[in-house]
Amino acid sequence: MKKILIIEDNQIVANVYRNKLAVEGYQIEVALEGENGLKMMRTFQPDIMILDLMLPKMSGVDVIKEVRGEADFAKLPIIVFSNTYLTNLIQEAWKAGANKCLSKASCSPKEILDVVRNTIGDSDTMTKTRQPSEGLTEKMVKGERLAAGGVQDAAFQADLRKSFIASLPATLATLRAGLQSLVKAGNEMAQLKQIYELYRRLHALTGNAGIAGLIQISKMSDAVEALLKELYENPKNINSSTLRSVAAGVDFLGFLFERGIAPEKQEVPSGNILVVDDEPISRRAIVYALEKAHLQSTTAEEPNAALKLLEEKKFDLVFLDVDMPGMTGYELCSKLRTLPEHKKTPVVFVTALSDFDSRTSSMMAGGNDFIAKPFLFIELTVKALIHILRSKLQPVK
Repeated sequence: MKKILIIEDNQIVANVYRNKLAVEGYQIEVALEGENGLKMMRTFQPDIMILDLMLPKMSGVDVIKEVRGEADFAKLPIIVFSNTYLTNLIQEAWKAGANKCLSKASCSPKEILDVVRNTIGDSDTMTKTRQPSEGLTEKMVKGERLAAGGVQDAAFQADLRKSFIASLPATLATLRAGLQSLVKAGNEMAQLKQIYELYRRLHALTGNAGIAGLIQISKMSDAVEALLKELYENPKNINSSTLRSVAAGVDFLGFLFERGIAPEKQEVPSGNILVVDDEPISRRAIVYALEKAHLQSTTAEEPNAALKLLEEKKFDLVFLDVDMPGMTGYELCSKLRTLPEHKKTPVVFVTALSDFDSRTSSMMAGGNDFIAKPFLFIELTVKALIHILRSKLQPVK
């Protein structure tokens, strides 16, 4: 019997994976933090390790380095979970010796089972425990098991989703209380404490929503979680713009808790986004941030060219600079509002003009949102996901 060690501080996620893998014939042990996981590894002698990179004390990357530093485990297969948007953390994990990296926001129990089997070459654990009955071939037994497994997975997923949905009101109340504490924090130390606590709660939400198959909630939580982690690790980025984006993300999660729980509506739309900015570096930065969320975009460097595109094609979202030659972003926004297809299209101003009068002007021109330059990639991603998902779940009439 192959042995699996899971190092995961989210007890709900750990138990779900433990139960799923145990049913499939694996021997499982769970550690809730890194140091204990390393001790357990030495006595349990696992054939494979499943590890959350974002552990609260000893980081997952440090765990991998410790594992690879011990001769007996230098080649132990390690599957890691990470946040979709934390590219640097994922790269560190690869360099440290991870064998497979999965997004916690979108990995189901069935998918982790498949990855485990593929990684350790154990493609049919349950079939090996059952011999073919009289008149049944090995292939028929395997087909019978796969069919039964599909039904069991569907029922299992439905139960997870039901339990998760029942917990959402309490989850939202906790998130809003954490956000209120962050807003009221009187100094940087107090801010960082509240940011960290909110980040850990979002990390748990991402994992719980992911295993429940509620992808829209998990993807949104994944992005806000990454923004909070960035603010915690780089306090210089804490400002009115980033804090507004955190608040907007938490508020929108409340919207998703009501509108984003239907099992048949879990696809995250790619959207069609127009980026208008005369600065090449700024355009590329916005496009990069959108690509991280698998959002498609078209760019324009000149307002009149952008207006022509808007006349010819419908866009789901527009990111718009203010200070451009020939026509300001405010003027372009006013013009696009006269187009039938774009009367209600969300417009987000992205500009270095961050004073109160500029924010007021953006709203007067018909803008919906505002991000100050220089912006964080993940902050822009959060705003894009909010507007794209909202437009799909609450179509404008």
